[in-house]
Amino acid sequence: MKKIISTKNSPQAIGPYSQAVMSNGFLFISGQLGVKPDGEFAGSSVEDQTRQSMENIKNILAVAGLTFENIVKTTIFLADINDFTKVNEIYASCFKGEFPARSTIAVKTLPKDGLVEIEVIAAQ
Repeated sequence: MKKIISTKNSPQAIGPYSQAVMSNGFLFISGQLGVKPDGEFAGSSVEDQTRQSMENIKNILAVAGLTFENIVKTTIFLADINDFTKVNEIYASCFKGEFPARSTIAVKTLPKDGLVEIEVIAAQ
């Protein structure tokens, strides 16, 4: 059984996918670029885009009645691995105490030429 989760407080999907899917007590949130709900980038820096990506995730979690504390796994995609430290600092500030499991991957390009994209899995 699955339930589609979406909110207008985060950007709408730009392809054939859902913002998030709840299944068997887990919430799978699709990769979130650093774009505002209107589809425009929050800024040109990796810091601006990371903050917006995390805000998008927060808004989707809220619709499902969850918070950052419910996240069990994240994957961060970076257009430039040299941005790792900047992204890491902002990412860490979103959590209290224990951190989820995580992978960080450098990729050649991201949709819309974004600098960072973050996807998460959360548990109820």
